[in-house]
Amino acid sequence: MAIERSIEHDKIEVVGQYKAVQVREATVITEDDTEISRSFRRYVLHPDNDITDQTAEIQAICNAVWTDAVKTAWAEFQASQEAA
Repeated sequence: MAIERSIEHDKIEVVGQYKAVQVREATVITEDDTEISRSFRRYVLHPDNDITDQTAEIQAICNAVWTDAVKTAWAEFQASQEAA
């Protein structure tokens, strides 16, 4: 009767003009290879976030969509919001 807990990133989406990366993380509890519980947590990554602690898959997606142009546009948007 082994109870195990695992975390998986089951949904990764790129949205918006500034290519925000939305991640859904599922925490799965299994008992004897039968799933007994699943809960979710979501978080968003923006082009100015440090992604070194993310999985290789998430890092690859971020690096692919966060071009220099996107990073510059995001920084300009952030600056305009702070100035307002």
